[in-house]
Amino acid sequence: MSKICDAADAAALIKDHQSVASTGVIGWSTPDAVLRAIGERFEATAAPRELTFYFPVGTGDAVGIPGMDHVAKKGLMRRIVSGSYINPRHPVTGARPALMDLIQNDLIEAYSWPIGATMHWLREVARRSPGYLTRIGLDTYIDPRHGGGKFTSLAQDDLVEVVEFRGEEYLFYPTWPLDVGIVRATAADEQGNLSFEDQPLTSSAIALALAVKASGGRVIAQVSKIVPRGSRPAHEVRIPGVLVDHVVVAPDDMVGTDVRDDPGYLRVVPDAVNHLPRLPAGPDKVVARRVAQEIRPGETAIFGFGASSDAILAMAEDGALDDGRLDDYVFTTEHGPFGGAVMSGWQFSANYAPEALLDGAYQFDFIDGGGCTFAALAFAQIDRAGNVNVSRFGTANPGAGGFIDIAENARRLVFAGTLTTGGLDAGTENGELKILREGKVSKFVPEVDHVTYRIRDGVRRGQQARVITERAVFDVTPDGLVLIEVAPGIDVRRDVLDQIGFPVQLADEVTTMDAALFRP
Repeated sequence: MSKICDAADAAALIKDHQSVASTGVIGWSTPDAVLRAIGERFEATAAPRELTFYFPVGTGDAVGIPGMDHVAKKGLMRRIVSGSYINPRHPVTGARPALMDLIQNDLIEAYSWPIGATMHWLREVARRSPGYLTRIGLDTYIDPRHGGGKFTSLAQDDLVEVVEFRGEEYLFYPTWPLDVGIVRATAADEQGNLSFEDQPLTSSAIALALAVKASGGRVIAQVSKIVPRGSRPAHEVRIPGVLVDHVVVAPDDMVGTDVRDDPGYLRVVPDAVNHLPRLPAGPDKVVARRVAQEIRPGETAIFGFGASSDAILAMAEDGALDDGRLDDYVFTTEHGPFGGAVMSGWQFSANYAPEALLDGAYQFDFIDGGGCTFAALAFAQIDRAGNVNVSRFGTANPGAGGFIDIAENARRLVFAGTLTTGGLDAGTENGELKILREGKVSKFVPEVDHVTYRIRDGVRRGQQARVITERAVFDVTPDGLVLIEVAPGIDVRRDVLDQIGFPVQLADEVTTMDAALFRP
């Protein structure tokens, strides 16, 4: 019997109160047609109701690929557990993502887990173990003594526990069954054998399918096309049909945000560096250029979402990757691509001109095993105790993503971002930085709103950590921040120290940042 059905028929299989899991990484690998059909069925019939959604990674961009926004409806969604959330407003309408409205108005139970945990937890479900045990995340926001990853007051259940094992504390994530799993692939045959040849990422697809089947649930696969059985080499079929119950064909769905068919996201392509976008002028570009100075050839370097991932584009624009020198570097993200260039914005997660790809769960094995010696990550807040926050601040609720796993396991850390935010306007002139309008919000605060990582604890374990902004650079020591560099044209007292909500030490010799960072 054929497993092929339309999206509406697949959505009709979901029952009230079930647990539904879906793949997707921002716009990449998002089964948008199936998620849309679930939302449309609810609008038409008020069913299914009170579902628990499990998204290992934030799915969709809430713009051209709505993803999780399709199912962000009160009554349809009772609870959500996700490794990240989509926060930016629609660039045209200014509307907030529907899921953010549900969270900020406390209309659902919302939890945020680190992506390392969401990936590894699926494996524990797949092997029917009692749960996932890890030391990563202790004393951060995911620790139940600091909130347990709860993002709304309706989220009352403790989904994470602190346990003692052999005299040491661990975080424990108990498992529960998943009733429905939705994955995105390229092609299927009538038996449901799945291949991923036009997908830049596989994300959690394999782990999710295994977890759902171990739970006795149904796996729905969205694909672009149907191919004859036996037409592909066995090593190209990443998920066998025994793990797939239903196949939905959606040939017109985008591969990723603003990407329909670009071979550069799938393999090495000629002249890849000249295909990369340029960064707009401004303070973020200065930050990216300064981060680039920390990157070493031959060192496996991992980049997070935001200002940190712009560093490779800055290197390309400034000629550092010309004449084949891109091959001298090993760039990756938490989602598994290796080689080529890490992209920024909505194209982040996939690399351009990659050489290899790891499945999402295996990538976190690599990260947690110390495979990424250098990491560049963004920051929203840093406080006097050396805590960094990217998970919840102001009206934003992005969650940690892969931040905690990456930060805890790298040897050299760079945290990148502007010194202030909220209207900051800065320009460059004659190799100097000019603050035209100061940001209304300081990012260096007495106490962070959320503890995503404790930098000074890492430094005490032997990590090297540095904070890079557009106007100053700081080293993190066991005793606090030490100012080591200042941009030319900047007044140290007015533009740096007075903008920080706590005392900062000055190095014996505070040097001037390279004037080349501030050229047009």
